[in-house]
Amino acid sequence: MGTLAYVFPGQGSQYVGMAKDLFEADGASRAMMERADEILGVPLSRMCFEGPEEELRQTKNTQPAIFLHSIVLFTAMRGPHPAMVAGHSLGEYSALVAAGALTFEDALRLVRLRGELMQKAGEERKGTMAAVVGLTPGVIEEVCREASPAGIVQPANFNSPGQIVISGSVEGVRKAMEIAKTRGAKLVKELVVSGAFHSPLMETARDGLKEGLDRTAIRNAVLPVYANVTAEPVTEAAEIRDLLYRQLTNPVRWEQTVRAMVRDGAGTFTEVGPGKVLQGLIKRTEPGVATTGVDTWENLET
Repeated sequence: MGTLAYVFPGQGSQYVGMAKDLFEADGASRAMMERADEILGVPLSRMCFEGPEEELRQTKNTQPAIFLHSIVLFTAMRGPHPAMVAGHSLGEYSALVAAGALTFEDALRLVRLRGELMQKAGEERKGTMAAVVGLTPGVIEEVCREASPAGIVQPANFNSPGQIVISGSVEGVRKAMEIAKTRGAKLVKELVVSGAFHSPLMETARDGLKEGLDRTAIRNAVLPVYANVTAEPVTEAAEIRDLLYRQLTNPVRWEQTVRAMVRDGAGTFTEVGPGKVLQGLIKRTEPGVATTGVDTWENLET
């Protein structure tokens, strides 16, 4: 069985209708969602329930929407407490709230700021991302180095064995896609994204986020939070702050994070938030562990 770990999804897991059943079934959940709308001064909950999808897909909306859904679920859960937590990219903020390092309100403001800054950086410096399936991290790193004379490109997400996302300038990423095919990649696919996330093209966003982080109170975490940048546990407030800052331009080491959590005793992973993306990645990385997910009020009841 092993100990219980909670994991929180990142961008891409949103869907129109998310969290609507929680709003309708539970007064405390409704109050949290109304509070979020009030803090941000935008009808975020309505966007979650009704879309339109184009609006929900905008990074500045997607990030707080997924965060809100995850934390409302986490707050409503009545089960055994996790021994450790982690989140994929944006999900790291949800994990930090679950670990007591950030308050819901502070994290919500940071996530909205992060989404706005990332969207703006993507508009100012057009970039793209691509998924590459079937190559090892070492080969991907070589491919990116080889493509870099064409433009900026680097690994952005080490998601699971053989599934890596690269990110950077349009020219750099497309050159790397060509090279990856010659190296025997099973699948190379450009992603529909609004920016080159987790690459140097996010530097302006990172600088803006630093200002937001500097004004935000961060406490020591009460549970180990496995950080995207290092794939290792962190609890100390100053280190958490630094890792959130570095996360925007560094790769998400998700495969290594899952392995580190299993090494440290995790036997059951529960994905808290919309969708099942992380459950799939965890199964491919560590087939021996149990995975479950909580996305709806019905999931909470059972």
